[in-house]
Amino acid sequence: MKTRPFKQVDVFTATPYKGNPLAVVLDATGLSAEEMQHFAQWTNLSETTFVLPPSPEGAAAGADYRVRIFTPGGELPFAGHPTLGSCHAWLSAGGVPRDADVVVQQCGVGLVRVRRDRHGKSERLAFAAPALRRAGPVDAGLRAQAVAALGLDNAELLQLQWIDNGPGWMAGLLKDAAAVLALRPDFAAMRGLNLGVVGAYPAGSECQFEVRAFVPDLGVPEDPVTGSLNAGLAQWLIGAGLAPARYVAAQGAALGRSGRVFVAQQGADIWIGGAVCSVLTGTVTL
Repeated sequence: MKTRPFKQVDVFTATPYKGNPLAVVLDATGLSAEEMQHFAQWTNLSETTFVLPPSPEGAAAGADYRVRIFTPGGELPFAGHPTLGSCHAWLSAGGVPRDADVVVQQCGVGLVRVRRDRHGKSERLAFAAPALRRAGPVDAGLRAQAVAALGLDNAELLQLQWIDNGPGWMAGLLKDAAAVLALRPDFAAMRGLNLGVVGAYPAGSECQFEVRAFVPDLGVPEDPVTGSLNAGLAQWLIGAGLAPARYVAAQGAALGRSGRVFVAQQGADIWIGGAVCSVLTGTVTL
């Protein structure tokens, strides 16, 4: 064991304790996957990340650092709030990217660009949504399971699509944001599913959509604010003409949070952004 720099940050919020917390071990050299998993179970957060130097191949391709992402239940190839939170922690700990405006993260899905957007004295980070590994409608059997797990009638689930960018997401569209907030899922019936839901707010509202994310198999029955899910949702909704090219999604209200996810399509890229704030800074013995 050795003493390692450590941060805990709050993602998709500028107000501490209103977003999605993330634990970040800033020097994970020498740690095995089993040791990382054990620590992620101990933190009991939706995700814990471990920052490493890029691999030789990653460095040659332009990566600034490499990150491994663990839930209490296992490792993920990609996740959104750990991407933004790890980037914020790396920068605030003195990390210097090759490009001052775009940080390049290496993770299980490859290289992910993280843009630094300045808004006056504040900064938002945004990642370029990775390509979907699987898209299109979900088959009838899985749809029936999702309907039962969400406690809905079949007609209330307007659409159910694969939007898998690594964690295995499928996402359902409900009639409105109020229907999303009213959900009381049966997590036992949700076994095997990583399920997101989205519904629109009335025109003129602060946010265009309310989002919820259910991942009980990963040890997180409901995730407070979820970048990977919002990335997949944006690719689906914008591509299908169900959302404008720029919008703000709300997530976390059902858990007492107030996360805000800023979505913007620019050319071929869809950027998923939000504020990040540091909450704890210190060391951990691992």
